[in-house]
Amino acid sequence: MNGCKIIQLPSNSFCTYIILTLVNERQPLVLYIAYILMRKLLFAFCFLCLSLSGNAQQIPAYTAKDIFDHTASPDTVYIINFWATWCAPCVHELPEFNDLYNYYEGKPVKIILISLDFKEDYPYKLEGFLQRKKLLPAVAWLSDPDPNSFIPKIDNSWQGSIPATLIVAPSGHFKKFIEGTITKKRITKIVDPLLN
Repeated sequence: MNGCKIIQLPSNSFCTYIILTLVNERQPLVLYIAYILMRKLLFAFCFLCLSLSGNAQQIPAYTAKDIFDHTASPDTVYIINFWATWCAPCVHELPEFNDLYNYYEGKPVKIILISLDFKEDYPYKLEGFLQRKKLLPAVAWLSDPDPNSFIPKIDNSWQGSIPATLIVAPSGHFKKFIEGTITKKRITKIVDPLLN
């Protein structure tokens, strides 16, 4: 037979395709098998993408009040760092928090990194940044839009620059606020005595 044949794949498939084939009777079968394999590869790719995004850290949105609600524990020291992805000194000190996370693992110390990124960067840009940097501590986004409102709630001495770190001892009996970059050594000198 000379000419073209038109075949239609089953309508329950991902998409219905009409394939124009030449006289060769085996060509439709080869194309159909290739189509099935492509569907399976597409499914595997989508599954992989979804599973990778499932490993992404969930980033809650906190107000200043939420921060203190989440850090009111009778037996835990909290290290709370205020930072942003657009702040070079903040990004530079992030490895210190991974080191602190590992150092205090198994001890009653919790590290929370509070992002001050812009609303339009939450959560997508922030999620991508966290995946690239492989940050270990918990991360939250500060949703209070007015710095003049939330800064004095965090600490009256805060001038508003970042990075900034707040250390809160169990039950809030001790607070230490540090404006500027920190090191693991500096933080451990403050936190270690609070654990004894």
